[in-house]
Amino acid sequence: MRIGWVLFKKEMLELIRNYKIIWMPIVFILFGLTEPLTAYYMPEILQSFGDLPEGTVISIPTPSSGEVLLSIMSQFSTFGVLVIVLGFMGTVAGERKSGNAVMVLVKPVPYTSYIFSKWSAALVLVWVSYSLGMLSGLYYIYLLFDVIDFHTFLQGFLVYGLWLTFIMTLVIFFSSLVRTPGLAAFYTIGSIMLITFLSGYMTKTLKWSPGQLANYINDLIIQARWTENLTGAIILTTALCFTILLITPILSRKKELI
Repeated sequence: MRIGWVLFKKEMLELIRNYKIIWMPIVFILFGLTEPLTAYYMPEILQSFGDLPEGTVISIPTPSSGEVLLSIMSQFSTFGVLVIVLGFMGTVAGERKSGNAVMVLVKPVPYTSYIFSKWSAALVLVWVSYSLGMLSGLYYIYLLFDVIDFHTFLQGFLVYGLWLTFIMTLVIFFSSLVRTPGLAAFYTIGSIMLITFLSGYMTKTLKWSPGQLANYINDLIIQARWTENLTGAIILTTALCFTILLITPILSRKKELI
């Protein structure tokens, strides 16, 4: 336990030294701010830069607060996921390539503590960044649109945070199996795309798939409807995160011995 805490503090210090603790939250905040502002001022933007004939009137229905919130999450599903993958693809693979992993593991440091400390530090940074991005978006939603039910917001926030946690766990998993950060990013993005595609294609068979979380969040925020399938998807995604986290040190150690 003591070794794990020391390694966790080391990982947090590393996040400070490489400025991830600064630029990653800033990126999420920018995404959170951009969507409400863009949705609200879109008619003025089109009127100013659309090069339209004089007298043209642009009428765009004002989106609901729930729709704006979903558009923020949509940004996180693309650029946010990419930021997480690029930010943590070298968590283990980069240290292997530079030789830092050998310097740490040559000491009496369990692989479990080594992997768990990296996962925990990444989890803290992802949730802090994600929370700041969502809160900044919520602030402008309250200013520019209708008030959104906070309970509904909190539910959507936690469910989508679970999806980001699953992605972050995949990044750590693949980073621990390869020696090239770019390869870890490729495997992670490929897995996400495959899960999302299969979940969208086999909606009934894979109704509890992690890839279905985004679809259930739409119903949750727009219709305020919590389905049984959402509960199953949450349970399965949580179980997958813990399973991947448990097998990562084992496979990583075998990889070192090969």
